[in-house]
Amino acid sequence: MKLVTFMVEGGDPRVGALNSDETAVVDLAAVDDQPWFRTMLDLIEEGDSAVARAREIVAASCDDVGGRVVFPLADVNLLTPVPRPPQIRDFLCFEKHLLNAFDMLRKKKAQGEPDPEEALKRFEAEGAFAIPQIWYDQPLFYKPSRLGVIGTGTDVIWPFFSEMLDYEMEFGCWLGKGGKDIDPKDATDMIFGYSIFNDISARDTQAYEMPAGFGPGKGKDFDTGNIIGPCIVTADAFDPYDAEMIVRINGEERSRGNSGEMYHKFEDCIAHTSRAETVFPGEFFASGTIGWGCGLEHDRYLEPGDVMELEVTGIGVLTNRVIKG
Repeated sequence: MKLVTFMVEGGDPRVGALNSDETAVVDLAAVDDQPWFRTMLDLIEEGDSAVARAREIVAASCDDVGGRVVFPLADVNLLTPVPRPPQIRDFLCFEKHLLNAFDMLRKKKAQGEPDPEEALKRFEAEGAFAIPQIWYDQPLFYKPSRLGVIGTGTDVIWPFFSEMLDYEMEFGCWLGKGGKDIDPKDATDMIFGYSIFNDISARDTQAYEMPAGFGPGKGKDFDTGNIIGPCIVTADAFDPYDAEMIVRINGEERSRGNSGEMYHKFEDCIAHTSRAETVFPGEFFASGTIGWGCGLEHDRYLEPGDVMELEVTGIGVLTNRVIKG
């Protein structure tokens, strides 16, 4: 099942589910005004019983397209599924992305030397920009701003302090249950569902900040910089380790990879995070960028007016345009 938060023109945000052919949205609370259908977070916290009821509603409402309950998808605006998640954690789970990114950084640094070819060989021999051992030892993450999240169809506003903006193709899981000191083998049952994540990055700002050792800072944190959507596909309907992840910019395919390339799985991320720390329903754990999934790896960045399409088979397509004031 694919769950969405949506608005009909002039209305308030509603919780819905896509019909079987994904051409319409069923307004769940319009059929059954339960507390757990008021917001997506309420639905997640209620868990299996709310999902089961949502399935019953969808199955019984197929003939109401254009009425008070079922709205054609073209007539609604899809919002980000959980407008203010309790927490977002963005991990680094794809080795190929790090290898590609560090290789590009080595080349860029070498280009600034008197003999770039010799410098590149030297950097490689010295292990410059090598993946640190801790990355292999445990999942690493930072916390994006949970207050600046947008969904599909909403424009990304270019931050005025940056001249080098990038997309990042990721996806992530939503926790449906909380806990502490969780064993990886128990973590699968804690996952409610999955969404696509586009982690917009101001690369020039990020490069300036990172040597301080405090993380990306304003390289990541600005309004419209975190994009999650277009829906939540429930965990029973999606294999997180066998999905194609495709990036298109202005209709041109930029990259393609498979989610099975994750080195650290979501279960590992949940177990690691929960060590001596309680995690809560509604938290979003992002995968980090898949190999070749950002402009940094291609040395090809966004331009004002670009339309980004991030597709994960089994979830959908996350589409946003970049505008610069």
